Amino acid sequence: MSAACRAPQSPRNRARIRSRRAAVTAAGAAVAALLVSACTSSGTSGGGGDTNFVMGEDGIATAEKGERAEAPDLSGKTVDGGQLAVSSFKGKVVVLNVWGSWCAPCRAEAPNFEKVYTDLKGKGVQFVGINTRDNERDNALRFEEQQGVTYPSLYDPTGKLMLRFEKGTLNPQAIPSTLVIDREGKIAARSLAALSEEKLRSMIDPVLAEK
Repeated sequence: MSAACRAPQSPRNRARIRSRRAAVTAAGAAVAALLVSACTSSGTSGGGGDTNFVMGEDGIATAEKGERAEAPDLSGKTVDGGQLAVSSFKGKVVVLNVWGSWCAPCRAEAPNFEKVYTDLKGKGVQFVGINTRDNERDNALRFEEQQGVTYPSLYDPTGKLMLRFEKGTLNPQAIPSTLVIDREGKIAARSLAALSEEKLRSMIDPVLAEK
């Protein structure tokens, strides 16, 4: 039917259509904002109140020795099909990175992590990834191959491992998130944003220097 043959709409109908369009637009914007924030968190949430950690201006939160929460049990299958328990690295400083192959900031930071890992693995530092929200293991394997990642990653497609961290502690709250776990298995530092090589080293060095 041509435009000339359409019946004119009443003011009430036009208002209803505009209202529906506005609601759809608002809902779409909310979903888009959620997806963006989930993969590009600025790392400024958390801290304050009765928590035992301090948020720095660089977005890195730290906890003093003696005021740190225990890291939860993090164990299971790895991306390449093996078995891994983070607790087996007790006595080393562990750098824990939560990532997904679909996450652009994760791709951006991956070369920095591999470089620092290569530099520090002989000095009592172990890197471990947690791959999450990748329903196809092949996607995670392809990411590791393309980025040249050589340290192991636990495979956690549903995010169950992230839920083991207690709220109010230095728990991962975004993808990517990075935690530094001290030699006693306690969480010493956290970032909720992609890290440059410099920032990553600044998280690790103070914990590595502890006696």
